[in-house]
Amino acid sequence: MTVTHTTFALERSYAAKPARVFAAWADPAAKARWFGSGGTHELDFRAGGRELTRGRTPDGRDLAFASVYHDIVRDRRIVYSSTLTVVDTLATVSTTTVEFAAEGEGTLLTLTEQATFLDGGEEPGWREQGTGDWLAGLGEELRA
Repeated sequence: MTVTHTTFALERSYAAKPARVFAAWADPAAKARWFGSGGTHELDFRAGGRELTRGRTPDGRDLAFASVYHDIVRDRRIVYSSTLTVVDTLATVSTTTVEFAAEGEGTLLTLTEQATFLDGGEEPGWREQGTGDWLAGLGEELRA
């Protein structure tokens, strides 16, 4: 039985105003395009609202990423907590803050995640890489 605690922060610059970047998080269809893993995605974007993404690992195991939104400040900040479950086994619990700041004509997005990884169900490096991948997907969504 192991517990690993980590914190990481990622920054990305996007050539879109904060309102547009924020909207890509808030709109269920847009978020499903850049965040989804090819499985199902549900989003109730409001304080107290929930998000659920279901999919499969590369080796075919069921996974679910579930979030609850705690704080939303339009065009400025989102704070949520999440769990990742793989085949009914809790793998991670995390708290994430996403900040949107004007940067010239675009946006500087800063995502900070504090996570607890349980019993090797997920590795911190995997989470950071996966988060970076979906932020790249957000960039593609904004360019479309």
